Amino acid sequence: MDRVTVSTKYQVVIPKRVRDRLGIKPGQKIQVIPYMGRIELIPVKHIRDGRGFLAGMDTTVERDEDRV
Repeated sequence: MDRVTVSTKYQVVIPKRVRDRLGIKPGQKIQVIPYMGRIELIPVKHIRDGRGFLAGMDTTVERDEDRV
């Protein structure tokens, strides 16, 4: 487990191992969420990065006879 220190400007450095694992790049936005006494940092991905992630998904829906 990595530890970081909060600077006098309340800044922290995300360890390289974590940045590499999550693919965090300089200038990328990070969502900061306080949750149950801890801080969660969630990388924000651009909407274009999600394009095609549902490809091949089964979209058929079984309906009751009276709902067709």
